[in-house]
Amino acid sequence: MASGSTDRVDCARLAEDAAVLERVYPLSELPRLKDLLADARGSLRVRFAFSKLAAGGAGAAIAVAATPRLVCQRCLRAFELPLVSDSEIEFAANDAQASVPSGREIYLMDEGSVSLRELAEEELLLALPIVASCSTPQACGQAPRQEERARPFSVLKDLLKKT
Repeated sequence: MASGSTDRVDCARLAEDAAVLERVYPLSELPRLKDLLADARGSLRVRFAFSKLAAGGAGAAIAVAATPRLVCQRCLRAFELPLVSDSEIEFAANDAQASVPSGREIYLMDEGSVSLRELAEEELLLALPIVASCSTPQACGQAPRQEERARPFSVLKDLLKKT
């Protein structure tokens, strides 16, 4: 998917202005997320607060909120998972800048700019659980029930008591 002209931003300029941008992206327009969803209904709300860092670089505080419909890996049914996540990132122009230790996550820029859509999608992917599950095993649709479990050697227990 090609990024629109308003989607790519100059990080240094926005950090200099201490800009705050808010965007809403339909989940159906996030290509890396599509395979993880039960369906593409819903949207991703994201807030970018750009700032100039003490070391002179550009950074941003990013807050994402979404309620994607995922597939439970236990019962294979769709469920909604409310997600809210905040993170602090630092923009780097190249690998040399990215290797300098900092307390923030590093995000590489492409010629001084980034795609807000790609950055928002990355943050949502990081907020997703590794294994999606809808609830506790006892309440999940396909969880084994204790009373249904067959115990083939339970007869032996009675035989041992007799001897």
